[in-house]
Amino acid sequence: MATEPVPAPRKDDPTIGKLVADASRDISTLISKEIELAKSELKVSVKAGGIGIAMFAAAGFVAVLAVIMLSVAIAYFIHWNGSGLSLHWAFLIVFGLYLGIAGLLVFVGIKKVKQVGPPEKAIEQGREIPKAFKGQS
Repeated sequence: MATEPVPAPRKDDPTIGKLVADASRDISTLISKEIELAKSELKVSVKAGGIGIAMFAAAGFVAVLAVIMLSVAIAYFIHWNGSGLSLHWAFLIVFGLYLGIAGLLVFVGIKKVKQVGPPEKAIEQGREIPKAFKGQS
């Protein structure tokens, strides 16, 4: 069984130190890119969550207005002197309108909050890093 001689290293072959430095730089770049990806995904989720929270706040404000209108309408009903029935119904119609707007804002807010999720692409790519270190695809 003949063994072939090991060729001598050439001058343009990289050294172990150069290879380690290149690998270190590449790992650092990979990690920073993964962090950038996660940040960009979280920005989208935070924006949707912020819009949803703003819709809940607007719904709460409109609901307070509706309670005020209902309170005024109840006061008019208690103090009703028989002439002004249409005014009472007008207050109740406005109350119903405010309540409908609050319901619509809650619906839109729930839809926006449901859009918030984890940064799935970054997580998936993060799971691929150990496989890449082991030389797997």
